[in-house]
Amino acid sequence: MALKVLSALDSAKTQYYHFKAIIIAGMGLFTDAYDLFCIPPIMKLLGRIYYSDGADRDGEKGFQIPNAVVSTMLALALLGTVIGQLVFGRLGDRIGRRRVYGLSLTLMVLSSLACGFSICTTKECVLGSLGFFRFLLGVGIGGDYPLSATIMSEFANKMTRGAFIAAVFSMQGFGILASSTVTMAVCKIFEATRTRDDDVNKTQHQADIAWRLILMLGSIPAAFTYYWRMTMPESARYTALVEQNVMQAAKDMEKVLDVSISQIAEEYPLPPSPPQYPLISKQFLRRHGRDLFACATSWLLVDIVFYSSNLFQSKIYHQYIDGNGHDQTMNAFEEAFKVARHQAIFAICSTIPGYFVTVFFIDRIGRVAIQALGFFFMGVIYLAIGVPYSHKWSKNTNFGFMFLYALTFFFANFGPNTTTFIVPAELFPARFRSTCHGISGAFGKVGAIIGTVAFLWASQEDNKNDKAVNATGVTIALLILGGVCFMGFAITYFFTRETMGRSLEENEKEDDSDALCFRRCLTKSSLRTNSPRNNNEVAVNADAP
Repeated sequence: MALKVLSALDSAKTQYYHFKAIIIAGMGLFTDAYDLFCIPPIMKLLGRIYYSDGADRDGEKGFQIPNAVVSTMLALALLGTVIGQLVFGRLGDRIGRRRVYGLSLTLMVLSSLACGFSICTTKECVLGSLGFFRFLLGVGIGGDYPLSATIMSEFANKMTRGAFIAAVFSMQGFGILASSTVTMAVCKIFEATRTRDDDVNKTQHQADIAWRLILMLGSIPAAFTYYWRMTMPESARYTALVEQNVMQAAKDMEKVLDVSISQIAEEYPLPPSPPQYPLISKQFLRRHGRDLFACATSWLLVDIVFYSSNLFQSKIYHQYIDGNGHDQTMNAFEEAFKVARHQAIFAICSTIPGYFVTVFFIDRIGRVAIQALGFFFMGVIYLAIGVPYSHKWSKNTNFGFMFLYALTFFFANFGPNTTTFIVPAELFPARFRSTCHGISGAFGKVGAIIGTVAFLWASQEDNKNDKAVNATGVTIALLILGGVCFMGFAITYFFTRETMGRSLEENEKEDDSDALCFRRCLTKSSLRTNSPRNNNEVAVNADAP
């Protein structure tokens, strides 16, 4: 029988504390998106500052940072995210979610500020220190992923849990929009300070201040939630099921739920004792290996696609930013402004609507359906873009191309980009939940490294063709992304289990029938829904000899 305090959480009406928890948890994702996606316009500014004398030298385009430097800068932040997800995810299960929640936020805020104060003014020193601080920033961002998802899942009720976790993740879309808006505002302000007689290339000093200001402003929203994170109670599920302190869990939840302690306290507070097997064991793999495989692989595949497209949008709609390819006609602020403006347009038209649609439908049609449909339609669209790209769109990315390309972002967010964040927070036992979410997310960020670096090199400019984007490389990249999406569809269809409408304790039910049994579980996985009929079928099958 479920503990009263956990039953109260599962059946609680939506109230003020739920929305407060969304803001507290979501602000970390907001900062994550802000810091990761402000890099494309900042790379334009850094190119004008430190590569202003490299026009057409050694095959490099003037004012453009070499691909090796851009790849390294992006990979360092994502590598830090991988480490942060693994370390903080494990700490969240070992010493508590709340105890390390503030630490990840502190690291995020301080590293974001330090990026703006990158020491020295020489090219090597600035880029080296910026890379180091962005690595630390990635560690803090990575730590926020498993903690935010786990905390929100453990505080939410079972009927709207998916919408609440999706709302937390949707703050990422607003982070992308905020980074673009701040970048455009800063660029316009500095642009207004220039005189008409200033040479378009002589903006190094102002641009050096601008990119630092853009990075440091990203720390402000997260800093505002620090007090709330420090004063929020520990998750009742962690306190009751991991620390085995049911009475303390009831006292903590009395503060946030509209119930008296007499309604949620146990008469004899003896918590159920979970099986005592470690994370690295055959028993864990037998019980949860299939779920971890599905979560980690799906996240890896979607991040290959999502990050490669999002971080390098400017490579695809280059003609709207570079004009005829002659960057020298624009100053640094105009070029960065155009990159940020296009990112904002995509966020408003496709990215944010995708998050909102997911919040609305996630507890109506389920996680598996949304994830599978998202992967499928993304795959179809990437093939539709990639097949005719070299002869139709490589030199003229018209409205039709832009519409299809925007749809990939819509179906990523109304699809696997959101659900891969939700499902790992619902499938695993409380004592492994944060760790397994961190492992799944770490696989995702490995996919992000693969996607960003590979797509950057595939779409690098062809110096033999008037510095136009390499049409062949982009075509191959788009077709590969389509294939990756279809792989994600297959993994989702065959291995991902539905968690909609069930309590976390039901989802994590640890019985031998849930073993790693690929063939037998393929047909069984579809039964895990919120309908009473299917729940009864699961119970009957579990009791059958």
